[in-house]
Amino acid sequence: MSTEEEVLAIEPELEKRILDEVDAIADEMIEAIRAIVRQKSVQGEPAEGAPFGADVRAALDQTLERASALGFETRDLDGYMGYASWAAEPAEGEEALPGYVCALGHLDVVPEGSTGWKVPPYSAHLENGRITSRGVLDNKGPVYACLYALWALKRLGLSPKREVRVIFGCNEETGFNDLRYYLDHEPAPVMGFTPDCKYPVVYAERGRMAVRLAAKAAAGEDASALQQRFFSFMNEYVLNAKPNGERFGIDCADPEFGVTEVRNYKLAEVDGAPAVEFAVSYPAGITAAELEEKLGAVADAQGLELTVTGNFNPVRFEKDCRLVRTLVYTYEHVTGADGAPVTTTGGTYAKLMPNIVPFGPSFPGQKGIGHQPNEWMDVADLVTNAKIYALSLYLLSR
Repeated sequence: MSTEEEVLAIEPELEKRILDEVDAIADEMIEAIRAIVRQKSVQGEPAEGAPFGADVRAALDQTLERASALGFETRDLDGYMGYASWAAEPAEGEEALPGYVCALGHLDVVPEGSTGWKVPPYSAHLENGRITSRGVLDNKGPVYACLYALWALKRLGLSPKREVRVIFGCNEETGFNDLRYYLDHEPAPVMGFTPDCKYPVVYAERGRMAVRLAAKAAAGEDASALQQRFFSFMNEYVLNAKPNGERFGIDCADPEFGVTEVRNYKLAEVDGAPAVEFAVSYPAGITAAELEEKLGAVADAQGLELTVTGNFNPVRFEKDCRLVRTLVYTYEHVTGADGAPVTTTGGTYAKLMPNIVPFGPSFPGQKGIGHQPNEWMDVADLVTNAKIYALSLYLLSR
């Protein structure tokens, strides 16, 4: 077999040992997940050592304490992020491989909301094999599945040739400032994944641009006329427009990524004048500069002021690169399902962290769960995730 094929190979006996070990620790993993989802971790007021508030800080402390109890070295990056590390342990006569591989998830959650819950949102309610709680899917359950996957490998006495980290983010839901801090203090991984999207492995993410268009008064225009002009713009370009951005001239179709999507409209106010904010989810067939140019032309023609408030460029890996092919292999071996790589319209840490792809935790057909009342994840799926991640981290570390 070729060198590339050898990278993806794992002896059937060893694979069985790894999967069996995950089963052996599954009950402990589930109890740990239920414990962490009971800890509310919505962003709050910053404080010393707690840049995202006391609740998020408490979730990070709980997680690092658990990782340490499992025998991993841990590091706290001033409350912005933390990680559990398994140092490279090459066999005698071998050298450690440079850098590290990682699984990167997050402990912060979106607010629970005030309606729609059938059980208390931080109760870790377990019934008929399903845990219902804020954060169990997005993203505490999956990142703990990564931690316990790594523990399964450690319990078996396996030796990584390259350091492996499970990284715990604290600001994924509200800005990625945790990851920016991490990258200011730590090198990027050589390979890795974020368990915060869907299966199979996602080899490409759309770009995402945040935009604001604010009305600006023309000479001699009063407030009433300004508002009327703005509402006419809204009728033509938003309320009666297709969601592909064609009225703005930014509609773009790509065979891999699909079509442009303009969404998440929100009315605002800038210096007393009406404004609208929205997001553009765009394929790789158009650049951020082209988007800004086309949106700017519409703004000028309509008497509006364009502000780009944020942008993440599209991310794309080759389908046959080692990282993607390894994750296809592990997904197919554990599930028996087709692991052909896919794209996503969503946005994950892969937008900012180099060399990682989205991978799990939701299986095909599981949609509309995260960020909703009664967020859930099945125990069986958490265990399956841990098995996929155990094989993945083992192979990537070799």
